[in-house]
Amino acid sequence: MESGFEGLIAEAEAEPTVGWDFSWFDGRATEERPTWRYVTMLAERISDTSSVLDIQTGDGLVFAEALSNALAPEFVAATESWPPNAGRANATLKPFNCSVSEIADDSDLPFDDNSFELVVSRHPTVVLWKEICRVLERGGTYFSQQVGAGSNRELTDYFMGPQPVATRRSPETAVASAEAAGLDIVDLRRQTLEVKFFDVGAVVYFLRKVLWTVPGFSVLRYRDRLMDMDAEIRRDGAFISHSERFLIEATKR
Repeated sequence: MESGFEGLIAEAEAEPTVGWDFSWFDGRATEERPTWRYVTMLAERISDTSSVLDIQTGDGLVFAEALSNALAPEFVAATESWPPNAGRANATLKPFNCSVSEIADDSDLPFDDNSFELVVSRHPTVVLWKEICRVLERGGTYFSQQVGAGSNRELTDYFMGPQPVATRRSPETAVASAEAAGLDIVDLRRQTLEVKFFDVGAVVYFLRKVLWTVPGFSVLRYRDRLMDMDAEIRRDGAFISHSERFLIEATKR
């Protein structure tokens, strides 16, 4: 790992951002994990169903981990919007006879009504509640871990100045939208989790990978703030932020 400011920046800019493998952060950043253990809970629910759809599966690694620890359903499907991730997901999920449909996050789902007993999604960027309800069988379950409102707002505010926290990603909005679409909430949990960045390169890579944290981020645009942050991390040992997560489970009426 580089140690100087320029080296850290160059290293972070050169690292590919395809997929949701965060192993590059080992030793450079840490994030607490929710206590509910999403993958374990997901595997339990997959084992009790005959059909499952993972919406916005990313590179498929999380879904594959759950499937590998579950009894295999008869019908397994997934969607993904970003072509590089869709290609990786196809390869990752092939052993589970899972077909990955490449569609935009805000597009209607390419499945018939009442197609799935279980629909799942981890960290979706868009949640189409009416579509989820449509493809679920009556009594079917939607199970999802989502990024809550104000997640990593310390990073956002550091670069952009104080920003209002939108309610679009709040658990309350999710509950209201789910119920309006025809789903009944059976479980809702939320947690605030500490995130630590131990060098400025880790921050740059994170902002390149999680684009919505600082919209329009680039090293050139925020170079002065990055230099300030580098000095602060060297002085304090870490830049501390907080992620927001909530777990929601609902059934179709």
